[in-house]
Amino acid sequence: MREVAEQNGAVVVRLRGELDVYNAGLVREALINAAERGGTRLVVDLEEVTFVDSTVLGVLVEARTHVPDRRAFLLAAAGFEVRRALEVSGLDRHFEVHDTVDSALAAKLVPDA
Repeated sequence: MREVAEQNGAVVVRLRGELDVYNAGLVREALINAAERGGTRLVVDLEEVTFVDSTVLGVLVEARTHVPDRRAFLLAAAGFEVRRALEVSGLDRHFEVHDTVDSALAAKLVPDA
């Protein structure tokens, strides 16, 4: 379900499959542990995620609070279903979502408005 790697000074968490209430605890644990590793930013790679429910969307919000600079918590490579879930929930306005992991790693961190 996941892989955690360091890349260019950042921590990248690669998730895959259907993410829902049944595995939200594992996702939470992976993201919070990744946040505690430090790094310049935390990138959540969603390329292989096929479904995400509201429980896991809540986990993303919670995990971001564990990153000292909220702007350094970035989502990457979200497919159609995941992007749709982010849009419907309104979270697309609160998370920075990049097309690829590389673009998330290279992105300039924008200050909070």
